[in-house]
Amino acid sequence: MNDEAAGADRPAPWWVRGIVYQIYPRSFQDTNGDGVGDLAGIIRRLPYLQWLGIDAIWISPFYPSPMADFGYDVADYCDVDPIFGTLADFDRLVAAAHEAGIRIILDFVPNHTSNQHPWFLESRSSRDNPKRDWYVWKDPRPDDGVPNNWISNFGGSAWTFDAATGQYYYHAFLKEQPDLNWRNPAVRAAMHDALRFWLDRGVDGFRVDVIWHLIKDGEFRDNPVNPGYEMGRAEIERLLQVYSCDQPEIHQVIAELRAVLDAYDGDRVLIGEIYLPLERLVAYYGENLEGAHLPFNFQLLQAAWDARHIRALIAEYEAALPDGGWPNWVLGNHDRPRIAGRLGPAQAKIAAMLLLTLRGTPTLYYGDEIGMEPVPVTGADIRDPWELNEPDLGLGRDPSRTPMQWDRSPGAGFTEAKPWLPLARDWQDRNVEVAMNDPDSLLSLYRRLIALRREEEALSVGAYLELAAEGDILAYQRTYGDHVLVVVLNLGHHAMPFDLPPGLAGEVIAATHGARDGARLTGRVEVAPDEGFVLRTAPH
Repeated sequence: MNDEAAGADRPAPWWVRGIVYQIYPRSFQDTNGDGVGDLAGIIRRLPYLQWLGIDAIWISPFYPSPMADFGYDVADYCDVDPIFGTLADFDRLVAAAHEAGIRIILDFVPNHTSNQHPWFLESRSSRDNPKRDWYVWKDPRPDDGVPNNWISNFGGSAWTFDAATGQYYYHAFLKEQPDLNWRNPAVRAAMHDALRFWLDRGVDGFRVDVIWHLIKDGEFRDNPVNPGYEMGRAEIERLLQVYSCDQPEIHQVIAELRAVLDAYDGDRVLIGEIYLPLERLVAYYGENLEGAHLPFNFQLLQAAWDARHIRALIAEYEAALPDGGWPNWVLGNHDRPRIAGRLGPAQAKIAAMLLLTLRGTPTLYYGDEIGMEPVPVTGADIRDPWELNEPDLGLGRDPSRTPMQWDRSPGAGFTEAKPWLPLARDWQDRNVEVAMNDPDSLLSLYRRLIALRREEEALSVGAYLELAAEGDILAYQRTYGDHVLVVVLNLGHHAMPFDLPPGLAGEVIAATHGARDGARLTGRVEVAPDEGFVLRTAPH
């Protein structure tokens, strides 16, 4: 998809050119002194986001919740939890963000509710309650066993017995998160109304949590055993999730969600969280592109960090995309280890350049732009239910959710109280204030690349072409009309040669190594260890 493909009278939707920035609101900015971030804190930091140059913020859940899974257990889809503020605060956030040229994407959690949601309280009250079928209830097997062998994503059986009504209810995650029955039209209608509630308040789109889980196998067959399972891995991996998610009927559900957004103007965007292989992921665009606008592509979160694997991954993804489907890339989120901790500071710059120069919409995770690393969270500080349920497996997500490091003041500028999760030990040296004043910082590189992406059509909507390279070098060309940029990335720690395509020469317009900025290059180039650069080319 490019501007021409969008039609002569209508440019490409904003999210094609846009850059999305994820905010985990508990950890972004506290304004009321309780150690937890809030909506007013996001408003306070909008000038920073505007300075950085992003186009939209995706905000993780802030709905009323008992916080068993920190907001992913929703007790009311149409309000704000007092921890984060009020609906009036949200309305002020939308107005202020739009004034700053920043769009708002909400995290929508339709697969499950809190067990304290009024719907579930009704459903649980009796077998003949009108909302009984709003959730997934099953009789015990004849031997009084669970209905099937499905496992919770957080470990243990995915079924909890309700003694009062003599049936089990299904929960793909915590027992405090019962799954809704999306085969029930009344559930779909209620959730569509929830979307409209926020769309009417000016929301620009939704990231839909675990969208591939919404429909389960109609016969509730046992999942097959995973022959490749290794001890020490998460229990959910013991089985292949053949029947508990990714069912054929899901695509009609998503098309209906998409139709709700399409009824509004302003190019509202539907993003789907989907952890599936590429050949299954791309089906979520919909047979006629009536599905998710952006089925999240998490391949970089899991790929081996070497040029050969990433080159193949990009090629496979580009080849799998349906005609007209727009790609997207993600390097970090609230569920995965931080990229700087995984790769180290030098390769974190390479990762930034990769993310912001590939074809497709990039999503940044708060703090990655200053190189925040996973923070050890132990003992009484642990908050993540997954870590508490399956300890000692290294599955905890708290290390990737720690408070944003703004400056050198007490609390790192995040709070004047004790933060809900501990700060990194290096917060006095690794923070926004320090990085903004260092032209060689990772933050400065992010800002330059974001600005370059906005300036250069070749980066924002141009074509992608892999270039021949050897060893640790990953190189590709981005082209729009007669504008040609070449991106060269050394994913290794040793110098490597790279030969520019014959007949091309140009000027370096962005670089991880400051000394390379502005250099004119042609022919064979010696690429330094951990170096990356973008070259604006011209025939010579």
